[in-house]
Amino acid sequence: MHNTVNNLLNIENDIKASLNKLNINNNPKVVAVSKTFKIDKILPLIEHGHLNFGENKVQEAVVKWTEPKKIYPKIKLHMIGILQTNKVKIAVQIFDYIHSVDTEKLAKKISEEQNKINKSIKIFLQVNIGDENQKSGINKKEIEHLGSYCKEIGLNVIGLMCIPPINRDPEIFFEKMNKLNKAMGYFELSMGMSSDFLIAIRYSATYLRIGSSIFGQRS
Repeated sequence: MHNTVNNLLNIENDIKASLNKLNINNNPKVVAVSKTFKIDKILPLIEHGHLNFGENKVQEAVVKWTEPKKIYPKIKLHMIGILQTNKVKIAVQIFDYIHSVDTEKLAKKISEEQNKINKSIKIFLQVNIGDENQKSGINKKEIEHLGSYCKEIGLNVIGLMCIPPINRDPEIFFEKMNKLNKAMGYFELSMGMSSDFLIAIRYSATYLRIGSSIFGQRS
């Protein structure tokens, strides 16, 4: 068995064990963050039957995934990086989920472009949960307004997403996100990465964006 598949199985087992111990009935999906890795490194996971993959650059995703998505139509591709409005047209063609919507301008562009090709992309609204100046994401005070706007223009928002501040305990931020997500009435929650996904699942994370624990360190 290929080591990436082994790594994924270990992660899935850790998640199951942790949820059982906590008596939480939840089945979070692992988004294998394949950015910067070549398709030959990803193929064993695809052949194993894994469906959710994450990329953070539109151009790289197009080059890498156009063919595999034709061969394996059940694959779901997640845009997890910053999406510029001038890349939206191409992004909506290749991605099934966008995790990083944080402005009305971006939401409007996605809505326009997906309507042209009759596609409904699943959207997460990115929250700047640690109020960090340098980080993208919308301020939590403005999230309700953005959520309403997205609904008005027909976007399929399924939940919120965050990247907690590094070097701080992520638990407090995951707890805030869980409350916020519930208050907004969403069912999906994108949070938790290689270093903290077992904490994220305690707070109802349903999509875990895991890269290095599956693929190893990026060069």
